[in-house]
Amino acid sequence: MEYRKLNGSGLFVPTLTLGTGTFGGSHGFEGWGHTGVSTATRMIDMCLDAGLNMFDTADMYSRGLAEDILGKAIAGKRNRLLITTKGTFPMGESRNEEGSSRFHLIEACEASLRRLGTDHIDLYYIHGFDRNTPVEETLRALDDLVTKGKIRYIGCSNFSGWQLMKSLSISERRNWTRYIAHQVYYSLLNRDFEWELMPLALDQQVGTIVWSPLAAGRLGGRYRRNNPIPQDGRVARGGAPVRDNVVSYDRLYDIVDVLDELSAETGKTVAQIALNWLLQRPTVCSLVIGASSEEQLRQNLGAVDWKLTPEQVSRLDTASRTEKPYPYWHQDQRPELSSQLF
Repeated sequence: MEYRKLNGSGLFVPTLTLGTGTFGGSHGFEGWGHTGVSTATRMIDMCLDAGLNMFDTADMYSRGLAEDILGKAIAGKRNRLLITTKGTFPMGESRNEEGSSRFHLIEACEASLRRLGTDHIDLYYIHGFDRNTPVEETLRALDDLVTKGKIRYIGCSNFSGWQLMKSLSISERRNWTRYIAHQVYYSLLNRDFEWELMPLALDQQVGTIVWSPLAAGRLGGRYRRNNPIPQDGRVARGGAPVRDNVVSYDRLYDIVDVLDELSAETGKTVAQIALNWLLQRPTVCSLVIGASSEEQLRQNLGAVDWKLTPEQVSRLDTASRTEKPYPYWHQDQRPELSSQLF
């Protein structure tokens, strides 16, 4: 397993991270999976044997049950691994049981620590930008949690460019702990991340952690032209964080055609190739992979320790390319004014 430095910090992380959205399966996560403690424990051991030592969860996954299962599965192994979790999204009916206020974040962090059975969280994410709370309040609360040793590093997830840049600027001015990681959706099927967030990450040294790198299973090899959508898949079960209205199935099938060609050339699976392509993109440090079974996890672990050739990457680039939104298409008319990523 390759380890990459999480930009802007001295922390090294594995190129694959195990996500725990399938742990539990309640409170809106019924369509994701129903992994219990015994299966989760075996998966943790498989990952550690493969060199994958980072595990990603969130308090709102199955309303705390995913954290609870992960905590039980890692019992006695805490010193061998990194834990990342998230706060901000609703955890109850009260208005103060959500958001990024000082009140909620401190309560959420303490509750996550109890469920995980640990005294610290290695990387704590703000799960989404809270427009109701001053950015200064959020960052000061996180800085206090770092100072107290509850959290080692902080990150954010699903921020827009201006939200991340404003947060980084405030942290710099106040000399507070800054976000070192941005957990984002990015895949061959949806490359919106590249237009603004990737250049920002390069400029500001923010590491990219990718969620749903297989577009909620659509790039896993079961979705093909003229085939019905698998009724036992995450999309049909309602467990897809990537909604259909942001997906072009014609583009998906064009991409899968190329993935099939490369699978025949390399002997790797369609999913392994889609994951490997992402690992060659700028700023990407780790991919959060999910698995509803041990066999699926074993397959996903095979995405590392090899590389697509530049020519193969180029073919996937061409198949997945989309038109840039404004102002990026306009800026491309003056390439002499900017360093082009692609």
